[in-house]
Amino acid sequence: MAARQITGKKPKNMKKTLSAFFSYLGRHKIALSLVAVMVVISAGANLWGTYMLKPIVNQYIIPHDVTGLIQAVIWMAVVYGIGVLCSLLYNQLMVHVAQTITKEIRKDLFDHMQTLPIRYFDSHTHGDVMSHFTNDLDTIQDALNNSFAPLIQSTIMITGTIIIIFSFNWQLSCIVMIAFLAMYLFIQYSGKKSKYYFNHQQAAMGKLNGFIEEMVEGVKVVKVFNHELQNFDEFEVRNERLRMAATSALTYSGRTIPVVVSISYFNYALVACIGGFFAIGGLIDLGSLASYLVFVRQTAMPINSFTQQLNFVLAAMAGAERIFEMMEEIPEVDDGLVTLTRVHEHPDGTMEACEEYTGKWAWKHPHPDGSIELVRLCGDVRFENVNFGYESNHPILKNINLYAKPGQKIAFVGATGAGKTTITNLINRFYDISSGTITYDGIDVKLIKKDDLRRSLSVVLQDTHLFTGTIADNIRYGNLHASMEDVVEAAKLANAHSFIKRLPDGYDTMLSGDGANLSQGQRQLLAIARAAIAKPPVLILDEATSSVDIRTEKLIEKGMDSLMENRTVFVIAHRLSTVRNAKAIMVLDHGKIIERGDHEELLKQKGRYYQLYTGQFELD
Repeated sequence: MAARQITGKKPKNMKKTLSAFFSYLGRHKIALSLVAVMVVISAGANLWGTYMLKPIVNQYIIPHDVTGLIQAVIWMAVVYGIGVLCSLLYNQLMVHVAQTITKEIRKDLFDHMQTLPIRYFDSHTHGDVMSHFTNDLDTIQDALNNSFAPLIQSTIMITGTIIIIFSFNWQLSCIVMIAFLAMYLFIQYSGKKSKYYFNHQQAAMGKLNGFIEEMVEGVKVVKVFNHELQNFDEFEVRNERLRMAATSALTYSGRTIPVVVSISYFNYALVACIGGFFAIGGLIDLGSLASYLVFVRQTAMPINSFTQQLNFVLAAMAGAERIFEMMEEIPEVDDGLVTLTRVHEHPDGTMEACEEYTGKWAWKHPHPDGSIELVRLCGDVRFENVNFGYESNHPILKNINLYAKPGQKIAFVGATGAGKTTITNLINRFYDISSGTITYDGIDVKLIKKDDLRRSLSVVLQDTHLFTGTIADNIRYGNLHASMEDVVEAAKLANAHSFIKRLPDGYDTMLSGDGANLSQGQRQLLAIARAAIAKPPVLILDEATSSVDIRTEKLIEKGMDSLMENRTVFVIAHRLSTVRNAKAIMVLDHGKIIERGDHEELLKQKGRYYQLYTGQFELD
């Protein structure tokens, strides 16, 4: 059997990784104990069955005791049968345990991932995060399925074999140990070499696959510029590098089994010849020699298996270490005490918390004296002397002061990197400010629980993301309590109803691949409908209409006028035509508000906004 090739690195902190890993194994002590017992029985049966050759030869074959021989053979068959049965049972049980442990690790990893702050995902690529759920978990699962029990069995077989053969004849055993050592050293040498070249193969394959993916995604550009020939030449270079790396890797890995088997055969022949002279000289009986030679013949497999399984387990532990490192990442801190609650409003204007959905909300604000105040959720957002930087030594926003009252539309304009999107990220506390204060309905946002804060906001991003499911499901993502009538109303508000009805299955049309079967503009309309159905007091539109044409944009703006009524709206836009009706327009430059006012006021100032609007200065 060809050995699996391990290309991963060994864990940096084995003790810590094993401690975390054993915490999962510890949940299945009984099952794993049964596996260990059955592995011991299976290995013991193999050892005992081989050892029985000694009495069979000495006590029954040489004396010609046919009856005793038949009974001994039957007994040997029973022993081997027990071993086979235990092997089947522990393999089935180990599959169940491995799948359960993998499920538990995957569940804990996903659960923890959702608590991590945005900063973590800023510094780790999606591919890195996904590799924990795919490559690393698959390696752990494969090790549990295929290496845990075989490693124990190989250990028992090697240890038991060495003890038994030395009990038979220590002189012959010294020769055998030299062969064992030669096998082990060659396996280690070949393993290191093949691992080195397999790493090169993986790297070359990654570059080749990346090149192919890039060419497929940019096939239109390739054809427009007639770049097929150059692409083929580049493909040939990368393909050749992969061939050379794969050839070297498979050359070394392919040598392992033949060389180990050859050493085993040579060892067997040598020991058989010397053992024969020992038997003639009376140094070993014939039964012991027969049993001894079988032990020597079958030792190559457990030695090779032990080395390969150990390497595989070490690689799996490296994958486990990467998973546990992610699970040790500090989750998003949330010290907020103020929560969002449904309320019923009495005719006199007083509010009472309730469980049923009323469409009206209030902040449940506990005070140090034990009293609880209900503060109406209105959407009054204020920034006072706010400073912020993604890194402490690199400020992005500097001394930002602004206020947005309920029903007001506040627009941000400025060049890329001016800090427009950063301001909106601070409102929902994707990041915490360095200094200053942000209040929401008079409450410091740091006092509000993040989940409740974000439930009161709806955001439409420039980069839309749709989930696998129906169009109705994607719109209802903004409000799980919404009825089908609410879904249709939100779609009409976002001007999405007309194109949805033209689809073969209408609102039941299935979306997959982030809505790949829709145009970018249609995906943007669904994202706006998803925000509309939540009916939030604060709406953030970050280039929300950047992917629709001007005509559709005008229709959306008309439809959203009713959505914006009595709601605070923050708009980030490159098209200045979309912010003309804003209550206040903030012009940002290098993290500072350099101009503020409505459209007419800013034009009269003849500053940066005037230059942008008249085309004397362009947004980057």
